[in-house]
Amino acid sequence: MTPTLTPTDIADGNLPLLDPAQPTKTAKPALRKVREILDDAFREDYPIEVLLAARTRAVDQVLQALWDICSWGNSDVCLIALGGYGRGELHPHSDIDLMILCADAPESHRDAVERFITAVWDAGLQLGHSVRTVESCLEEASSDITVVTNLMEARVLRGEAHLMHAVSDGIAVDKMWSSQAFFAAKLEEQNERHDKFADSEYNLEPNVKSSPGGLRDFQIVCWIIERHFGVDSQAAISLDILLTPDEQILLRQGRDFMWRVRYALHMLSQRAEDRLLFDFQRQIAEMWGFTDDDERLGVEQFMQTYYRWALALAQINDVLIQYFEQHVVDEDKASFEQINERFTKRNGYLNAINDDIFRENPTAILEAFLLCSQRPDIVDIGARTLRAISDSRDLIDESFRDSPAHKAMFIEFLRSPYQITRMLRRMARYGFLGNYLPEFGRIIGQMQHDLFHAYTVDAHTLELIQNVRRFLTGNYEEKFPVSSRVARRLPKKEVIYIAGLYHDIGKGRGGDHSELGAVDAEAFCRRHGLSDRDTALVTWLVKNHLLMSAVSQRKDISDPDVIQQFAQHVGDQQRLDYLFTLTVADINATNPTLWNAWRSSLLRQLYTESKRALRRGLENPVDKQDWIKETRMAAIDLLEYRGFTPEELDELWRERGDDYFMRERAEDIAWHTEAIAGHHDQNEPVVLAKHTNDSSVANATQVFIHARSRPHLFSLVCAALEQLDLSIHDARIYGASGGMTLDTFFVLDSSGETIEHDADRTRHIIAELTRALVENPDKPTVNARRTPRQFKSFSIPTRAHITQDTSKNISVLEVISPDRPGLLARLGKVFVDFGIEVQTAKIQTLGERVEDLFFITDAHQQPITSSEQCEAIEIAIRNALDSQIKSTQ
Repeated sequence: MTPTLTPTDIADGNLPLLDPAQPTKTAKPALRKVREILDDAFREDYPIEVLLAARTRAVDQVLQALWDICSWGNSDVCLIALGGYGRGELHPHSDIDLMILCADAPESHRDAVERFITAVWDAGLQLGHSVRTVESCLEEASSDITVVTNLMEARVLRGEAHLMHAVSDGIAVDKMWSSQAFFAAKLEEQNERHDKFADSEYNLEPNVKSSPGGLRDFQIVCWIIERHFGVDSQAAISLDILLTPDEQILLRQGRDFMWRVRYALHMLSQRAEDRLLFDFQRQIAEMWGFTDDDERLGVEQFMQTYYRWALALAQINDVLIQYFEQHVVDEDKASFEQINERFTKRNGYLNAINDDIFRENPTAILEAFLLCSQRPDIVDIGARTLRAISDSRDLIDESFRDSPAHKAMFIEFLRSPYQITRMLRRMARYGFLGNYLPEFGRIIGQMQHDLFHAYTVDAHTLELIQNVRRFLTGNYEEKFPVSSRVARRLPKKEVIYIAGLYHDIGKGRGGDHSELGAVDAEAFCRRHGLSDRDTALVTWLVKNHLLMSAVSQRKDISDPDVIQQFAQHVGDQQRLDYLFTLTVADINATNPTLWNAWRSSLLRQLYTESKRALRRGLENPVDKQDWIKETRMAAIDLLEYRGFTPEELDELWRERGDDYFMRERAEDIAWHTEAIAGHHDQNEPVVLAKHTNDSSVANATQVFIHARSRPHLFSLVCAALEQLDLSIHDARIYGASGGMTLDTFFVLDSSGETIEHDADRTRHIIAELTRALVENPDKPTVNARRTPRQFKSFSIPTRAHITQDTSKNISVLEVISPDRPGLLARLGKVFVDFGIEVQTAKIQTLGERVEDLFFITDAHQQPITSSEQCEAIEIAIRNALDSQIKSTQ
């Protein structure tokens, strides 16, 4: 009976299934068996370092056996392992990086090389290889940082080792790539790589190898240490002169965690997949025992663990990079200043007098951050001092938090003029902020498993504060002129910083995070001695931080009643200014793709109209009939210049309802009226389109349709607009006499961006919509575009719910569903089946889902009040949309 092989056996060179005499026949089944053994062991939590060493050793034996059967004769040639394979870190589907090193011209070994490479491919190994001489190797290494890095980790597998010794001697630090030059090149390489991932550890689908805080950051640290101190990669993470014992342990544990994630990705995907895609996040979470609870999904718990390890690796990388910058690269140009008895400034960096200063005087921790925020000549905190802060974070306990001096210093920090966001990020990364504010500590690395929230809660929070700082300093003046002007009027900057810190701090606990966060924010303000007025303002902002966004995107802000209700809730101009600034900063910190001209214009309109309502006095609301009368008169004035008489206009507008004159601008009413009056064939629709940048829906393209009312009209228009790669964001439907309807749609392109001012594009939109309405009188063609991969990972069931707005005598349908092509057209079919008339639609896409509101009536313009009818409509919508989701998976 053959004894059971363990990964340790394989790592020790025990590979009985490989016959060295017949490697071409036995290599592939031997490697397949090794993979099965290692995968089974991985599921049983076998040490990952042994698994990678075992795969490396197995591949070594296969390659050595295949090399030995090729006719190398007395050739001066050797086989070299490079990259991760050279380091002995082979994952299940990693490429095998090889170099064949020759003493003479590679062409003289062509036949043997070709036989060997063919045999390797036949063994099922993914190969990356090169054939070089010693001279060509050194020539490439001298000009390419990647080549010299690979050669630093090279291992001789077979052949004449003296060739590799010659290469190693030639790439020595005293002959090429000095420690300073190597460091500078690696730093540039890392910065470019980090830029590809928005310089954040918190990407929704991080790359475990290349993202900030991933394996490459760990390797960068090792390479820099190796080059400077002349040690190998194993010794690099055990170097006491540079790394503390705790950092050495953290590096190993972080590396092993990332190795396990990468191994799992390769095993699950059956390919060299380093992206932690949504599907794999769920599978790994389940494999490792993360289960859903009342507060968070299992996958969110797993990803929080991932992000915290990524943060830990990034922290060590950060410290080591800064240490080399200060003590290796800039050593010759050092400048020095004594700041006080605890701190000095060296080359712009703040440094503690000694590593024990924080143990001796914990208050100095806060003082370090405060000095950086008050002195523009301090660039940052020095590497050794950051490390000392991190090592002293256990001192940030209840007694530290209760100290009146520390509370006063923290508030003083928030009132300081410089580097607030940078220092808050430093506080978060090195453990101070999570210990000083335990409620903040709970959200570090906490993700939300969707496409809407691009960052973890803590990263989003600090990005929000960064946005506020940009408004205050004028860095965003061109992109956010209104927000910048409003922010600079805020009397107390610390108020909005505190509101920003606490606005999402209640997430992950179950319940309403705004309510939970408001409780924590009030407690913070009371604890830190803020006035009752400021405490009330901060608490109100946290509790209402979603209000302005919700009203602007889900209410009809052309309705004076909506403006009046919102202004009454806000109460005064100061609250409005704070809330507007917080809202814009919040949206832009949630997802880089979320902010667009549409959301900007809605918020700007709500802010402006609310400001007018507050200035007019809340006791003096706008009279609707006066509003309607003013709009009619303004439109008449415009049209009289175009030859219309008031009597003609009264006749043309006889069947127009009050809603039309309350919600449309006088300029648009004149535009519609002139086009309709000049159009005499009612069998042909009137289709108009224009880009508008001065209306309540600035920077959208406005599409107006006057057509004979019929079933499926809403679906036809929705389908046609989607075929044109346009997304609807607002729709206004007005019935008219003679069976005609007036529909206004406000559209952006499918990515949410403004459509360029292009006369040809506008004519094309008009022509295609006209054609669709004429040629497809009955039913629309639903868009069959491919659903994006990421969207398929989220298959939440559709929610549909109908409520009644008795004040407006209308029913309100809310639909929340995964976003899919053709969704609105499918909804339109349900509306036809139930005789539903859409009066207004508010369309909102939030990452992978839509949250749409439809203000609807029955065919007689009455609300749909029957509970049985409402339930039947809700069921039909869920069935229609969920069947579409299943068909795309």
